[in-house]
Amino acid sequence: MAVVNIDRVLFVAAVLFLLGLTGVLTRKNILFMLISIEIMLNAAGLAFVAAGSKWHQPDGQAMFLFILAMAAAEVSVGLALVMQIWHQHKTMDVEDLNKLKDE
Repeated sequence: MAVVNIDRVLFVAAVLFLLGLTGVLTRKNILFMLISIEIMLNAAGLAFVAAGSKWHQPDGQAMFLFILAMAAAEVSVGLALVMQIWHQHKTMDVEDLNKLKDE
């Protein structure tokens, strides 16, 4: 059984979370923003699993299952909204959608 240092796992989780946050803040396409949110959720789940592993408790894995369920719900609702926006406006660019709001 390989022992992994929790500091390294939490560092990877932090890097993933920052990459997701950067994607949300810099991307203009709604689909890429949803993918970035998924990366952030997976980073949080990785941190929970690492913490549960450190204290030899299954709580981190249970929280990760809740995060996966929430991510699945978020994806289904998010993609339905994205499809509706595409159907109505024929664009995925957030800035173009903001222009529609101002008019």
